[in-house]
Amino acid sequence: MNVTVGDVMTKPVMTVTKHQSAGHATELMREHGVSALPVVGADHEPLGILTAADLLARPSDATPASSIMSKPALTVSAHEGPHVAARIMRNHHCHHVVVVEHHVVVGIVSAYDLLELVESHRYVAKSAPTPARRPARRQ
Repeated sequence: MNVTVGDVMTKPVMTVTKHQSAGHATELMREHGVSALPVVGADHEPLGILTAADLLARPSDATPASSIMSKPALTVSAHEGPHVAARIMRNHHCHHVVVVEHHVVVGIVSAYDLLELVESHRYVAKSAPTPARRPARRQ
């Protein structure tokens, strides 16, 4: 079975605009139990991402999201394999990647989503080779 990022992403995704406040973003995260929100422009294109880590510095509730978001947004196509999202997260030391289709935000994939994929598919490591029953002949 070929799984895509679109199959494992969280959708619909909660977003904020660059002008919305840190207080609003904090409330959305708390209310919906999420730890990251894509920051989008007028055409729902990704501008950045606002994570719980960005809010740890306790910015004023009135601070616009654009002032504290991580940018640019790291994105992956919904049609890519999950390994692409995992590679982006590993290479950029992040836990979330914004999912896009035609430059429009359609979801978000987290490290948790990828771990859940591994767990649900019960990936099994191959067993070590068994030792030979008789010693090899010497010539």
